[in-house]
Amino acid sequence: QVQLVESGGGFVQAGGSLRLSCRAAGSIYSIVVWGWYRQAPGKERELVASISSGGTTNYADSVKGRFTISRDNAENIVALQMNSLKPEDTAVYYCNGQGFGDTGRRISNWGQGTQVTVSS
Repeated sequence: QVQLVESGGGFVQAGGSLRLSCRAAGSIYSIVVWGWYRQAPGKERELVASISSGGTTNYADSVKGRFTISRDNAENIVALQMNSLKPEDTAVYYCNGQGFGDTGRRISNWGQGTQVTVSS
């Protein structure tokens, strides 16, 4: 069993900052790719940022220069630092971890989601 537990999120005014964190626990061998996704009301879930085991990052155009994804491989943690937040960043944010369990099977798990609300 693998569980991803998110923390952070909340309410902030436009221009403010928030930090999200996600920890994977359970029968994990390695998380190869971490991703942060978000889903706003009435919209599809979209990829915000991802980071590979080697540290290669990828960002949605809408968050480039404002958001930073990072990971701690030893602790199986991924974080998303969000600066200069805008009202359009309001959404439920989900972490996703893809990799291998300790039996060698592939895993792809989601966090429970955390609400980020940015007021204008």
